[in-house]
Amino acid sequence: MSKKQFDVLVIGGGPGGYVAAIRAAQLGFSAACAESNPYADPKGEPRLGGTCLNVGCIPSKALLHTSHMFEEASHDFADQGIKVGTPSIDVPTMVARKAKIVDQLTGGIKGLFKKNKVTMLPGHGSFVGQTEDGWDIKVGDEVIGAKQVIIATGSTARHLPGIPVDNTLICDNIGALDLDAVPKRLGLIGSGVIGLEMGSVWRRLGAEVTILEAMDSFLGAADQDVAKEAQKVFAKQGLAVKLGVKVGKVTPAKNKKSVTVEFEDKDGAQKAVFDKLIVSVGRVPNTDGLNAEAVGLKLTDRGMVDVNDHCQTNLPGVWAVGDVVRGPMLAHKAMEEAVMVCELMAGQAGHCDFNTIPWVIYTSPEIAWVGKTEQQLKAEGVAYRAGKIPFMANGRALGMGAPTGFVKMLACAETDRILGVHIIGANASELISEAVVAMEFHGAAEDLARICHAHPTMSEAVHEAALAVDKRPLHF
Repeated sequence: MSKKQFDVLVIGGGPGGYVAAIRAAQLGFSAACAESNPYADPKGEPRLGGTCLNVGCIPSKALLHTSHMFEEASHDFADQGIKVGTPSIDVPTMVARKAKIVDQLTGGIKGLFKKNKVTMLPGHGSFVGQTEDGWDIKVGDEVIGAKQVIIATGSTARHLPGIPVDNTLICDNIGALDLDAVPKRLGLIGSGVIGLEMGSVWRRLGAEVTILEAMDSFLGAADQDVAKEAQKVFAKQGLAVKLGVKVGKVTPAKNKKSVTVEFEDKDGAQKAVFDKLIVSVGRVPNTDGLNAEAVGLKLTDRGMVDVNDHCQTNLPGVWAVGDVVRGPMLAHKAMEEAVMVCELMAGQAGHCDFNTIPWVIYTSPEIAWVGKTEQQLKAEGVAYRAGKIPFMANGRALGMGAPTGFVKMLACAETDRILGVHIIGANASELISEAVVAMEFHGAAEDLARICHAHPTMSEAVHEAALAVDKRPLHF
């Protein structure tokens, strides 16, 4: 029996992987996608969508939305004249709703595969060797032939030595999404995106949340103005963030109902007891199962697949995208790389500009940015002008009861080209897209300043920030 042959075989069915398979098929290639992770599927079958859809972006946003509505009903409705009494939360129902959304979307990807004639191959893909026509890849118990291979194996949560993650008492991102009740005392190690979002979910629902962060600065990747505003707002909300923390011994109680964390900070040695602990200290690339060494696939010192600007590896006909390569571990970055790779394979001008990839943290208020921060421009010696407009000056924001935060725009002092936009406030995740479009087309602050924005909208704050770059805002 002859082995199956494809023009393109994608290893991994996450955002980068399934998008690569679909785009390859759209471009006329015979495409297949290998996926092995069931992500707790009831039937034990591989589930498409990767970490993002199954245990990351999508389920966390469902929980964030529910918890945000709960907090509004608990604290904000009364200010608007809405009387609902004291709300209560049914955690199992909330989690079940989250699971239903995930099921719908994973099933949707299967439908997209069928529509685009992509072959789903259940099993993990690993390299066997090079052939005259491309590569042999072992998927499960079967060897598949492919002219081109795209590695999209993603990443997994990084765990710390001496801290046993069981996703019941001590959790990573997977367990944090499936708690069956609101913990009275919740601890988080790490104040990155996952830590802040999960901390926000359970704080809103009533948990006392403490975040232990090793760095001395809060949200170091964000613009300093945004980070300072976020730290102030989160503290006011009751999200306790301890910086400069060195975590020591972590000891689960014998009854497995609490965990004691020993740590040091500026106040010296301390202990804290939590009912649940979430470890959120970054992610590591999934490269162990690729059989990389046997075929000479080059990896970086951090264990990532080494690629050039076009996501090509050192092996002919082998590409890699997403969390498994350099750059931010973001689902939309993986998708953009996937499209670029497929279009390059088809002889088209594939494109992915890493300077215009937006970042979003879905807390309340939301945080979003694209491009350079002010501290980066200063460090690089770039002359710039800044425009900053608070949402307190925006009529729609006031009407929504969301006056917190601001829009900050940075533009080149000489050319007026937009270098970075930073937003903290309601709907920041949606507002940032206008800045991404403007920067992708090398737009100037004046370009946005000359565009008519609907009134009253939150987007007017972006317009005013562009005007403020030239020191001529109209409403502040």
